[in-house]
Amino acid sequence: MLHSMIPMTESRLEIPIARKLVHDPAGLNTATWPLPPDQLITPAEQFFTRSHAPVPEIDVDSWRLVVDGLVERPSSFSLGDLAREFPLVHIRATLVCAGLRRNEFLALGELPGELPWGPEAVSTGHWSGFRLSDVLRAAGLDPLANHVEFQGLDQVERQGEQFGFGGSITRAKALSPEVILATKLNGKPLAPEHGYPMRVVVPGWIGARSVKWLGRITLRKYPSPNYFQSQAYRLQPIVNPENPRDVSGGTALTEIPLNAVIIHPAPGGVLPAGRVEMFGWAMGSGGRAVTGVEVSCDGGHDWVPASITRNGSAWSWSLWKASVDLPPGRHTLIVRATDGVGAQQPSSVNDTWNVKGYNNNAWYRTTVDLA
Repeated sequence: MLHSMIPMTESRLEIPIARKLVHDPAGLNTATWPLPPDQLITPAEQFFTRSHAPVPEIDVDSWRLVVDGLVERPSSFSLGDLAREFPLVHIRATLVCAGLRRNEFLALGELPGELPWGPEAVSTGHWSGFRLSDVLRAAGLDPLANHVEFQGLDQVERQGEQFGFGGSITRAKALSPEVILATKLNGKPLAPEHGYPMRVVVPGWIGARSVKWLGRITLRKYPSPNYFQSQAYRLQPIVNPENPRDVSGGTALTEIPLNAVIIHPAPGGVLPAGRVEMFGWAMGSGGRAVTGVEVSCDGGHDWVPASITRNGSAWSWSLWKASVDLPPGRHTLIVRATDGVGAQQPSSVNDTWNVKGYNNNAWYRTTVDLA
């Protein structure tokens, strides 16, 4: 490992990185859905991907992870350095795109420039890597370092500038044991589209903070100035009439909200009348377990308890199922969840509407026809 002593300011330690861009715009936003009803782990090839630039091709022999900014020992680590100095850890965690279920907002108005994700932008993996807290403590945190910034090695273009996708998390979250610098997904090295050779995994926070193709970690007094922290992935319910997509005045997204989704029956399905089997997933917020899932077939007037068939970890989804008897005709099925502190989901997307359609966790509805 290389160390260089410099004053504790928000400085940057420059390390050359061998990098070439693979231009594959068609593969920037993908997902395969659904999974079987009892499968907690998403196969890597079915894992959803969301990127804002082509996938970079990285020479792992010259790759280094730079740690700089408000630290006592600005550092540079190869994969070998990390493996020698820090223990390998594992965690099961669900990554959730902030745009999950955005398409439901389209009934209220247009969301220009935003991907109309349905419920497919979520996946659960078994991640292996090194605790971020171990690496930060080795570098020595300055007391003023309140935020930890991540920068990827991809090249995004916004507002006439090129830069690596990035963002930051709070010091408290960064030092939590569940946050890791992942090098493997489901026991195998990360595929290029999932961040090879390293990505951050920030369980419980929106997927945008789990920065892929990680090249630099910078300790800062204030949140990252990166476009995707300061001008995107922010929650702003009030639209600026001069710039309806401007959310720079909003609040940076952090934790994902309590949520539940019906996987089966799929929307628009045609089923025989009688007993209808339903299943799906649910996930709490802030690492809290889901304590209850309910389904309704009459607009939310009456609710039937669902069974949680497989409990996830604190940072991953749980799976549920329920059976209902329905007569012929069109029916709207609804699901909602409750977490460990009694929090519940809002009943309508009207309650969660925001400028970019982020963090929709209203009751999930799907309409089916029974014959």
